This record gives sequence, structure tokens and C-alpha cells, in this order.
Amino acid sequence: MRFPDGDVLDDALPSPSLPRFAAVSYDPETPELDDVAGRTRAELDRLPLAGLPDGATVAVGLGSRGIHDVVTVARTVVDELRDRGFDPVVVPAMGSHGGATADGQRETLAGIGLTEDALDCRIDARMDTTTLGESSVGAPVPFSTAALEADGILVINRVKAHTNFTGRFESGLTKMTAIGLGKRAGAKAAHEHALGTGYVPVIEAAVEVIREVAPLLGGIAIVENFHDRTAAVEGVPADALPDAEEPLKAAADEYMPTLPFDDLDVLVVDRIGKDVSGAGMDTNVIGRYRVLNADEPETPDIDRIVVRGLTEATHGNGNGLGLADITTQRVVDELDLDQVYTNALTSNSLSKARIPVVLPDDERAITAALSTIGTYDPETVRIAWLRDTGHLSEFRVSEALAREAPDAVTVEGWLSLAFEEGDPVFEPIE
Repeated sequence: MRFPDGDVLDDALPSPSLPRFAAVSYDPETPELDDVAGRTRAELDRLPLAGLPDGATVAVGLGSRGIHDVVTVARTVVDELRDRGFDPVVVPAMGSHGGATADGQRETLAGIGLTEDALDCRIDARMDTTTLGESSVGAPVPFSTAALEADGILVINRVKAHTNFTGRFESGLTKMTAIGLGKRAGAKAAHEHALGTGYVPVIEAAVEVIREVAPLLGGIAIVENFHDRTAAVEGVPADALPDAEEPLKAAADEYMPTLPFDDLDVLVVDRIGKDVSGAGMDTNVIGRYRVLNADEPETPDIDRIVVRGLTEATHGNGNGLGLADITTQRVVDELDLDQVYTNALTSNSLSKARIPVVLPDDERAITAALSTIGTYDPETVRIAWLRDTGHLSEFRVSEALAREAPDAVTVEGWLSLAFEEGDPVFEPIE
């Protein structure tokens, strides 16, 4: 598809005076775990491993998210299982991510450092599933055949707010068990039924079936702090799911990175990707769900969102780009629509796969955002400029926002913004 070039658009785009920006740090008080590996080893004792025979195979489910200590936690689990006389095998637990192919899911794991060499463990990425039965809400429950071939199954995941739904549990061990290890078939079944019944009852009903049929041991839950560092690691046995996730989610909600501003004219996001969030950018940060039958968050209220790039680890899966209003030709050229559409169709979240207004370069994209928010004044315009929605400890804001920054936000320096051949360049102001 051909998008308009600059010559066509320049007559429609003004040349606004750009505001002064401030580089800010945001450092709310937040806890951090000192010995992640040691706590992981200790928390494995909470899982019913003692009931497994010597030499038993244990499937370790790992997902696609860029969790800070996921390699440390996963490698520790693998090593500890082997030290206890078991045979660990990693099974990707990410639904339809990676284009719903074995190679794609291996590549997705590798993108966040989870390779066979790094883990010293084989990875069985087969996409085959076995239907375990029908849940109490009438949904089939497909489950990874590779995981079922093991004598025990555990999952490792971060507990946090989900990007599509709210409930007493959201992203975490329960969802990964039901949807991640359900592979594409399980993810599709869960998402389809969730549109009418709701995510929480559909996922909980699926886990009830899985617990009855599969050798599910439980999982290792990770809670991250505001700075995306590990605040807690907890072993959760299968029979405690999903109730045990409620206090973990409450802690994750308390520590969750969010913007310190509720009202923005423009949000610029340098990169989105599946390693940042299932929706490419965290919907709890940007205040947009765009999910069928779901209410939108009340805050933050953002008039225009500009996306400038994709993460390397997302491998072209730009699912979530539809949450933005404006992007660039460069971003569209990087899209792997096979992955984007597979993800969107499986999750039934079609809006996230839409293509927003596409401008030839960053300069025109920013100009378009500033010129479509109504009356523009560089002295009062409210702009936040982020690396991505998972990194909120350092970012840039326009002067108007800097003037009203809360106590946890510190201005580290002032910057001028210019563009060179369409690319943004920030220079310090002495």
C-alpha cells in the first residue's frame, strides 16, 4: 500500500514552533528483591515436587514478555530441577505469539534471552494441542501436547495488570496456564468465549479442567516494581490458583509504572513490541483498551499518540499499533503482518492491528499530532516523550508539564528539539 509522500502532505501541515523540553527522572518509592536466584530456589519448595519420581520430566512454561529477571529465574528453576533429580524441558507458553509457529515461538523466546544455551535446557516448541475437555462455561480446553507429555508442569510469569481486561486476577500464572499453554487453539477458544462471558470466568474454568487432567504443579510468580526490577518471587502450587494471585496482583498494581500526568495533548512512544506488553504498549499507561465490550480507562486522557518504532525483540509483530493515532512509513515497513494478523485474529482484538495515519518521517508525524489537537501554543502544550511504556523512570516532557511535575519527578536538564532529515534531535540547553 502506498502512503502519501511529504510533497503531498506539506501543504496541509503547518510548521509549529516547538516547545522547550525537560529531561525528567521519575522515582517513586518502590521495593526491590536483593537475591532473586536464592528466593527462586526457596520458592520452588512450595510446589509439590516431592510427589514426582526420580528422573521425572518437568515442563517449564515460559512466555514472550520482557521480564527483567526472567533469564535468571528460568535458569535457576531449570538448574534446581536438575539438581533435584528431574529432567526439565522448556515449553513456550505464549498462545499465538511468534506467528503461532514453533520456529516463531523459539525466535520470540530468543529475543528476550531465553535460548537453549542460556537456559542449558532443551526447548520443545511444538504447537500441537490435546483437548482436555469442556469447561463449565462451555469452552473447549486445548492444552500443549508437549507439556502433557511431561510428568509435571510449572509456569513462570510476571503477575501484573492485563491490557485487555480487569478482574481479581489478570496477567500471571493462571492466564499463562490456560491461554499460554493452550497455544493458538487454546488462546482462540478462551478469547472467543471471553467476549460473551468475561475473561476471568473463562480462564478460571479452563484451569479447573487443566488441574483435573494435566500434571500441573503450579508456578513461579514474579512481581516487578516501578523500575521493572524484581520486587517479589513467589511459588504458587496449582491448588492455590487463582486465589493466591490476588495479593500478588494488588502489589503489582501498587508498584505498576504509570505516567505521573493524567492529561496529555500528545504522547510520543519511541517503540512498541510484544516484549514490552501484549498490546505493544501498556494500555494501563496510555489509557486505551480498544477492546470489544470493554470500558475505556478514565485516565490518562491523551488526545494524540505517536508511535515511532518497533522493538527488535518483537520481530515485526506490531500488534498494538492500532492504539496509536499516527505513525511513520518506517514503522509500517517493519511490520510482519503475518504475525500481527495471527495475533489479532486469535485474540479477537482487531482494533490493535489497525494501521493509523502514516506519515513519511518523524518530523511530519510530530507536526501532524501537534496540529490536530486544537488551538496550539508551545507554552502550554502538554507532551510526554517515552522510550516505551515499560520504562518510565526517565523520559522527556514539554515545559508546561515540567512546571506542574509532582514531587517524585525531578527535572534533570532542559532540551531543545529540532529535526534533521526528518529525525528528532534533542540538544541540551546551557
